[in-house]
Amino acid sequence: MTEAGWLDTTSPLTDDATVRRAWERFVRGEDDLRGVRPEVAISWQRCRDQHGVDPHLTEAPAAVTQVDHALEHDVVIAELGFRAASLAHEVGNIGGIVTITDGAGRVLAQWGDQGTRNVAAKANLAPWFCWAEGATGTNGMGTALLSYTPVLVRRAEHWCEAFHDWTCGGVAIRDVVTRNPVAALNISCWRSDLPAAAGTWLGNVAKMTQRILRERAQNDGAELIAAYSQARAGSKVPLAAVDPAGKVVLADDTAAVLLGIPGSTPASDPAVRWKPELPEFIGAAQYAAKQATNNPDWVGSTQIFTRLANEPTSVAFRPVFRSGHLFGNLVSFGLTEGDPLPHAPSEGVTRAHPQRLVGTRENRMVLLRLPEVSFAQSDGSDVWLSTDQGRLRAASPGLDKLETELSSSGFLRVHRQYVVNLSRIREVERRIKGELCLVMDDEDNTMVPVSRRNTPAVRQLLEI
Repeated sequence: MTEAGWLDTTSPLTDDATVRRAWERFVRGEDDLRGVRPEVAISWQRCRDQHGVDPHLTEAPAAVTQVDHALEHDVVIAELGFRAASLAHEVGNIGGIVTITDGAGRVLAQWGDQGTRNVAAKANLAPWFCWAEGATGTNGMGTALLSYTPVLVRRAEHWCEAFHDWTCGGVAIRDVVTRNPVAALNISCWRSDLPAAAGTWLGNVAKMTQRILRERAQNDGAELIAAYSQARAGSKVPLAAVDPAGKVVLADDTAAVLLGIPGSTPASDPAVRWKPELPEFIGAAQYAAKQATNNPDWVGSTQIFTRLANEPTSVAFRPVFRSGHLFGNLVSFGLTEGDPLPHAPSEGVTRAHPQRLVGTRENRMVLLRLPEVSFAQSDGSDVWLSTDQGRLRAASPGLDKLETELSSSGFLRVHRQYVVNLSRIREVERRIKGELCLVMDDEDNTMVPVSRRNTPAVRQLLEI
């Protein structure tokens, strides 16, 4: 895999001097990012304007001692460590080091060239120090934890000046259900470039480690289906089984209608589970999973507005455990039991609504007011925005994240590939079999399909 394989191939490869001058301008408070790759420019913006990371930081801070990850992730981290250690000889031969972190950016282990490790130790690139982007600025492993693709950070692209002699490449391992990062794998070289094979090394290790998470998630889904079937036999209320991310593994016909999804069939595979278009429900399910992880005896309930209902419905969450491992929750509709959930339980619900979106065009970040955005479309791991300023790549990684950010700002998920600005819909076309297609108010009058499961929500919100 060549170096270009790490990057957006439309991004120009610029020299160190150009990037260094841009870094100096940006640190002074200017927004001139000519010559900086968009993914790096977005990271710098987070470091300066959101995290307030000191660009003159000389060493990473100590990591917090609290461990906040699921027990099953220890198995994944151990497997990742085994495979990372197997790279030590190859990486060490080129004077590099290989490092793994947990999902919070805390360095867990390191292998490779001893001389390079000695230099790294002076910057606290060593176990028990934190290399999350919010603590140590733009870097391979920390920035990878915020990305859905491998990340390469070269020399002056690091946010902290003390790390400008380093080049590093990182990739995150993500939970296949929640999509939260579990760990990161990183290769670093001091005063030299990474070898062309580094991208392939990282990609192969990540792929093999991710396979473990996928198999575990399928097994968890099967356990949740079995628990649902047992509970359904003695239940007289609508019932659904949801995973820790709030996606539906199985639901009866009534629960499916309330959630706005088709009559559900068992879905042990996370890739085919239904995501209800109900942010409050998803937030409640995520909160319930977090509470149950900390307390297996926890049971709770709240009220949410469901599809096609004018009044809120009570929903109760009961966790499904085995051997201390949480598979998900059984959700009963019309019941109130256990602890009351907070009114806005999820991080996504409590977060302030964004006033702007960030898009990228070549070397520039484009700040967009929400009314300027007609719709967002996913293309693999990238999200593209149709805007009054043309087609731009979104800074947010993944359409799910963008949907969460915009769900309370007049945007709606209408298809697995589309989130639309409801105020920018110009026409609604009915097709022969009852499908809907939205004609958007953009330069091309783009026609956006509406999926079957999202049709009721679109009809309700547009009053058609």
